Amino acid sequence: MARSDALGRYRSKRDFARTPEPKGRAGRRRKAPRFVIQKHDATSLHYDFRLEAGGVLKSWAIPKGPSTNPRDKRLAMPTEDHPLEYGRFEGVIPEGEYGAGPVIVWDRGTYRNLTTRDGDEVPVEQALEHGHVKVWLEGEKLSGGYALTRTPIGGGGREKWLLVKLADDAADARRNPVRTQPESVLSGRTVEDLAAGAG
Repeated sequence: MARSDALGRYRSKRDFARTPEPKGRAGRRRKAPRFVIQKHDATSLHYDFRLEAGGVLKSWAIPKGPSTNPRDKRLAMPTEDHPLEYGRFEGVIPEGEYGAGPVIVWDRGTYRNLTTRDGDEVPVEQALEHGHVKVWLEGEKLSGGYALTRTPIGGGGREKWLLVKLADDAADARRNPVRTQPESVLSGRTVEDLAAGAG
C-alpha cells in the first residue's frame, strides 16, 4: 500500500468531528524508531502494541498484554495502521465511535530491529510481510528482545500473531507488569481514572 494510503483504513473507521483521536498523516522514518503500548478498555480490555515502520504505527491488539516470561505466548491480533501521533494519544473515545472507551499510554520507548537473514538485517516492513520480526525494546516498563510471529490462519479466517519475550537478561518469569504497573507512563493515570473523569 502506498504511504499516502497507509492510513485510509484508520480514517474510514472514525468520525474526527466526534473522537479526540488524531487524524494524523504518514510520517518520515526516524533514526531510532519508536514503539508504544496503549492500554485500551473498549469492548474488552486489551493492550495495543505498536511499532513504527513505514511512516506509520503497525498495530496489534493483545488481549492479555505483553509478558516478560519467555514461556508465555501472547495472542496478538493485527489491527489497522495508526498515525505516528497516536503514540501520544490518551483520552476517552466516545460511545458510538469505533473502539469506544478510555486509552492510556501504558509504555513507550524506542526499538532496534533484530531480524536477520543469512547475517543481513531484514527491514522491519519486509520482516512483517514475511510474518516474523524480532525487536529489542527500550521502554519505561519493558526492555529486551521480543518476537512477533504470524500463525497459520485457522477458524474464522482472521490473521493471528504471537508476541513472545526472548530469553535474555531482561526476561523475568516473576514479573507481571500488566498487573503491578497499570498506570500511564505519560500522565500516571489509569484507564479507570479516565473513565471516571469522563463519567
